[in-house]
Amino acid sequence: MSTTLIRGAQVLGGETRDVLIDGGLVAAVGTGLAADGAEVYEAAGQILLPGLVDLHTHLREPGREDSETVLTGTRAAALGGFTAVHAMANTFPVADTAGVVEQVWRLGRESGYCDVQPVGAVTVGLAGKQLAELGAMADSAAGVRVFSDDGKCVDDAVIMRRALEYVKAFDGVIAQHAQEPRLTEGAQMNEGVVSGELGLRGWPAVAEESVIARDVLLAAHVGSRVHVCHLSTAGSVEIVRWAKSKGWDVTAEVTPHHLLLTDELVRTYDPVYKVNPPLRTEADVLALREALADGTIDCVATDHAPHPHEDKDCEWAAAAMGMVGLETALSVVQHTMVDTGLLDWAGVADRMSFRPAAIGRLAGHGRPIAAGEPANLTLVDPAYRGVVNPAGFASRSRNTPYEGRELPGRVTATFLRGTATVRDGKLV
Repeated sequence: MSTTLIRGAQVLGGETRDVLIDGGLVAAVGTGLAADGAEVYEAAGQILLPGLVDLHTHLREPGREDSETVLTGTRAAALGGFTAVHAMANTFPVADTAGVVEQVWRLGRESGYCDVQPVGAVTVGLAGKQLAELGAMADSAAGVRVFSDDGKCVDDAVIMRRALEYVKAFDGVIAQHAQEPRLTEGAQMNEGVVSGELGLRGWPAVAEESVIARDVLLAAHVGSRVHVCHLSTAGSVEIVRWAKSKGWDVTAEVTPHHLLLTDELVRTYDPVYKVNPPLRTEADVLALREALADGTIDCVATDHAPHPHEDKDCEWAAAAMGMVGLETALSVVQHTMVDTGLLDWAGVADRMSFRPAAIGRLAGHGRPIAAGEPANLTLVDPAYRGVVNPAGFASRSRNTPYEGRELPGRVTATFLRGTATVRDGKLV
């Protein structure tokens, strides 16, 4: 492996340091470092972060390679500063066996752009009726530790309890897509003033909050870990805050789009804004930002959900739910959290690297920038301002809600175990 010297970066947004990378590891951190023959990155004014970790990515392979593949998705992840992503289980076939999760894991290793940690399904076929091969997936080469039926809620309380009990044996976590199905049947957007004015069937906040309340109680009852996917309402924040005050092992994530966008955008009837859970109100957005800042919400997760244009370029009711997010996530977090003073860059490192890696039990990622640690690193230019143009995305899909919007920050370099996957803002 080649030797690399990052010169003059602000480590976690703090003091200016040089960082020497050798043999896939951080060899030294200090000032005035030099190395003969090293590739030098002049990083004055740039922020050096640990490689970002996403707990919630849809890579679509196997089965929907028209939307995304492991290769295109990990290329997008690298451009966004991610060195590891957790690939959700709602593929075709569903990742509910050791064979499927190992296939996804190996495709990630072959891509070379970031590590792919598969998320195993909780139930067979995501049908919510029978537990999947949780133990076999945990014992596989992929070493699965996160299980989710994301896209569908594990709404049967008995199945949820059994899953929480089962994963205790190998320190796993159940990541719940909190959506009570009867309360959201036919729902098209957030239930509120806007849905009433538009005549679209509403998706009430209580459909999310009631499931979260049940699940934190179940997790406490059996002494297990539960993680709340894409938390989106102020009421959900209060439930998670209450559960944490009890000392229960509950964690939660928020998406970048729920930190920025509101249901007012649905007035355009543009399906790019159709997402699950739906965009909520301004009050919810502000509550989510505050909860991420104070640590009630543990981390940011993209819920990167690529779709081909024919699934989004249609009438609202027929459109698929979801947005791509890997390549814009850090910029949205800078815009909503850093530039507003709610988080500093060390806080970003915590919410987008340290905590998601810890929740997913992901070794080698979310580590301090210190000698002897794996050189999974991200270099960011916070002064950059640019207009989002999906035509330049590495993702196979273009369903971004930020097209034409100016966002701050740009990932200038990403290193996976010391090897640059992104250099000067471009894939290597």
